[in-house]
Amino acid sequence: MNKKFMGFAAMAATLALGLSACGSGSSGATVDNGDKKDLSIAVFNGWDEGVAASELWKAILDEKGYNVKLDYADAAPVYSGLSTGDYDVSLDTWLPVTHKSYIEKYGDKLVDLGVWNDEAKLTIAVNKDAPIDSLDELAANADKFGNKIIGIEPGAGLTEVTTNEVIPAYGLDKMEYITSSTPAMLSELKTATSKGENVVVTLWRPHWAYDAFPVKDLKDPKGTLGEAEDIHSFSRVDFDKDYPKLDGWLKNFTMESEKLFSLENAMFNGEKTNDYGPIVKKWIGENQEYVDSLTA
Repeated sequence: MNKKFMGFAAMAATLALGLSACGSGSSGATVDNGDKKDLSIAVFNGWDEGVAASELWKAILDEKGYNVKLDYADAAPVYSGLSTGDYDVSLDTWLPVTHKSYIEKYGDKLVDLGVWNDEAKLTIAVNKDAPIDSLDELAANADKFGNKIIGIEPGAGLTEVTTNEVIPAYGLDKMEYITSSTPAMLSELKTATSKGENVVVTLWRPHWAYDAFPVKDLKDPKGTLGEAEDIHSFSRVDFDKDYPKLDGWLKNFTMESEKLFSLENAMFNGEKTNDYGPIVKKWIGENQEYVDSLTA
């Protein structure tokens, strides 16, 4: 390789690094409102509420002329990437507990755009017409639920809390706690509710099951499942300078749980697909007034 070409290659590499360090919005192109055109939204793998919110905003912004890319990754690389400007924004930070350690580590290089849902929490749920309303009634009525609690993955945080906190606190040791997978739990929930049978499952809000099935949360008078958390949007530093209009929209963004359940149900409780565009577009048409309010 000759020195002239090496020089151009080095310049190109430097430019590429510079673009990466400033997020996807570094290109000079803008949309009509003055915001930069290219936008990278980082999405946590497997977190349905974050996928739903991100797909919703992608559909809204694409319609307005933005070029939105959804970048899927686990939590650690998302926060690292936001802190270095490789991503522009992410919509799924749970505080004050779940993602506390990441905010403590990267918070001085991130910007909190605010809370868009304040009802994120772990739950124990039963069919809506179950004969009990509280966890402190479950042990005495265990036989009405087949003496079973249907859980999710053995390694999940919800499973740990149920095993170490809920079961001993409410004397549920004689019930069989079955753990396997989230799809298996949802299958059991669907079957039981369709047959009009009692069932008790470990669940969490937000989740599309609350829109798809007739279920209710059992009260937790001893607080074993913890308090509700807030879901925040976080951006990279200087996001407001590159996207002044979008920055304002996201700071004002709120989505009540029932709407979120509805969107998640449409996206995830049907034919398996990775192309959510048509589904989200249809949902937007059915919720146009709400969607229009997000950018009013």
